[in-house]
Amino acid sequence: MSWLVLVLSGVLEAVWATALGRSEGFTRPGPTVVFAVAILASMAGLAYAMRELPVGTSYAVWVGIGATLTVAYAMVTGTEPVSVPKVVFLTMIVGGVVGLKLVH
Repeated sequence: MSWLVLVLSGVLEAVWATALGRSEGFTRPGPTVVFAVAILASMAGLAYAMRELPVGTSYAVWVGIGATLTVAYAMVTGTEPVSVPKVVFLTMIVGGVVGLKLVH
């Protein structure tokens, strides 16, 4: 259960990071509310997962999922250019997250 919560929290990290960028310094109410709700839920899930999983592993997985999804979403929506090196490095992050799960 902790791993599932951790993965969902990582997804929410991508949501709040994207909303933060779209909030334009918290001047746009919609993205600001999405940011606030998503960051609270993401942190709560991370804290829940850390009750059973090691802190270092939990944090690395959470950040890895969030960072990968944030960049992938930006590339899909066209706000960030797609390049082969970016895709390769994002794949390496995903491989690291999977590796951490396998060795735990």
